[in-house]
Amino acid sequence: MTTTSTEDANTVRVLRGLAHDDPSVRLRAALAVGTNPDPEYVDGLVERCAVEPDFPVREMLTWALTRHPAAVTVPPLLEEVRSERAQARSQALHTLSKIGDPRAWPAVTPALLSDPDEEVARSAWRAAVVLAPEDERPALAVGLATQFGRGGREAQLSLSRALVALGEAAAPVLTAATADPDPRVRAHALATEALRRDPDAGFGSAIEEAKRIAVLGTDREG
Repeated sequence: MTTTSTEDANTVRVLRGLAHDDPSVRLRAALAVGTNPDPEYVDGLVERCAVEPDFPVREMLTWALTRHPAAVTVPPLLEEVRSERAQARSQALHTLSKIGDPRAWPAVTPALLSDPDEEVARSAWRAAVVLAPEDERPALAVGLATQFGRGGREAQLSLSRALVALGEAAAPVLTAATADPDPRVRAHALATEALRRDPDAGFGSAIEEAKRIAVLGTDREG
């Protein structure tokens, strides 16, 4: 009885630490949970991921979740993927990509790949590449290609990296997109192809060169 009471008190103390006003306290609490994992903490970790404002703390929360058995962490994370809160969806997808359990693949829906929130979409792209079975990768490439031209440099780089990571499965959609009538789509596809050929190439210079080529192509067509 005493042992149970002590364990309950420790759980309450740790969960309070995860919600402390000081981010350094929250960071230490998440580190403590990951160092000594206990299924009792999982729901609290998942709930905190949805609202945690500090990036290093969010990363530590994700790490702490990866230290627990997937059988315990994956179900509540799959619930969070369907949350109305964008950060909950984004962080759950990010954590699922780190866990890498293939059971999470069906949760990465086309709606998430095109989520109106850019951070959610980027997390979905990364998770999809990690989780997709080999036979689903060509269809995933088609879905990812619908996002060509979206967002700013960081979002476009994330999408390009995801497509490059798909390897040959992405080749047909890249070829098609480099001939797209939309110059923004065409430029993004050309930059992705350049990144695929030379992963060490700077994406910024590649996208600028691709934009120039895309515009010249439009001018020639006109």
